[in-house]
Amino acid sequence: MNRTSSIIGKKFIQYALVLFVAITINFVLPRFAPGDPLLFFFDEGTLRELSEEQKQSVLESVGLGGSLWEQYINYISGIFTWDLGTSIKHAQPVVQMIGERLPWTLVLIGPAMILSTIIGVMLGAYSAWNRGKGRDITFLTTMLTFQAVPGFWIGMLFIAIFAVQLGWFPTYGAVSIVQDGTTIGFIKDVVWHLILPIMTLSIATVGSNYLLTRSSMLESLGQDYISMAEAKGVHKRTLIFNHGLRNALLPIYTHFTMTLGTLIGGSVVVETVFSYPGIGRLLYESVVARDFPMMQGVFLMITIGVIAANILADITYPLIDPRAKSTKLTKVGQ
Repeated sequence: MNRTSSIIGKKFIQYALVLFVAITINFVLPRFAPGDPLLFFFDEGTLRELSEEQKQSVLESVGLGGSLWEQYINYISGIFTWDLGTSIKHAQPVVQMIGERLPWTLVLIGPAMILSTIIGVMLGAYSAWNRGKGRDITFLTTMLTFQAVPGFWIGMLFIAIFAVQLGWFPTYGAVSIVQDGTTIGFIKDVVWHLILPIMTLSIATVGSNYLLTRSSMLESLGQDYISMAEAKGVHKRTLIFNHGLRNALLPIYTHFTMTLGTLIGGSVVVETVFSYPGIGRLLYESVVARDFPMMQGVFLMITIGVIAANILADITYPLIDPRAKSTKLTKVGQ
């Protein structure tokens, strides 16, 4: 119990420090970015005619007034009260806008992550078992290509082929302007709009899942217990999935949890290409508009997501591989 408490205490301190540093960086970076947020409200000519008092009044209305230290104190206190300020571009509370956009991003990245992980893991395990053969070379070449191709290019290609040429799917948005008013119709319409963005995000991320699985599996399949099981006549499928893949899961699971925390911000390109109303597009819009409060709010949410994913990984590691727990306890005991 004492060892477990010590581990929990150390992890809590580590994550608290990481969160504090990330929050501070999140505050500083937008303010060192080029551009003046007042240019969103006024053109350069009008801005030159304003007095300093008028400029400060506008900045204070969106939480950017006063010295940097005062802004920082207000920013920290706002985090604890969940008051992240008001968006400059949309003139709405940041928390409200994030709450409206987040569900759309989750329904996009959730299926995309599951699809990408399943395909990448299955093909990576199969490819590792057939290392050096034609199937392995074909899969490896394909996945390296997917890894190298930019996500926006894949999205634009899908739009050109499946939306413009064939007319099978819409080119943008999350829902149609005109609907039949029923719940089933709404769900079908959302799924119809989601297919191309999900395909784009899945293809853009499947390569990393495949390559990591293949590498981990090659290391696992090189162990003596695999050779012994193969010599005993264990079925190929059992060797791959019950023995090889099971012992190669830890790095794959780590990658999955880390992706879980970062993919919300990583969906910026896909959501922008498809004009999808999620967190990624909201971040893009806030950067273009120099919307400091919104940028801070979205970056804070991404930071919390990454840290939460790390905590989830630490908690669930022993469920995936009991050796992770014993290793940690050994290190603490030393």
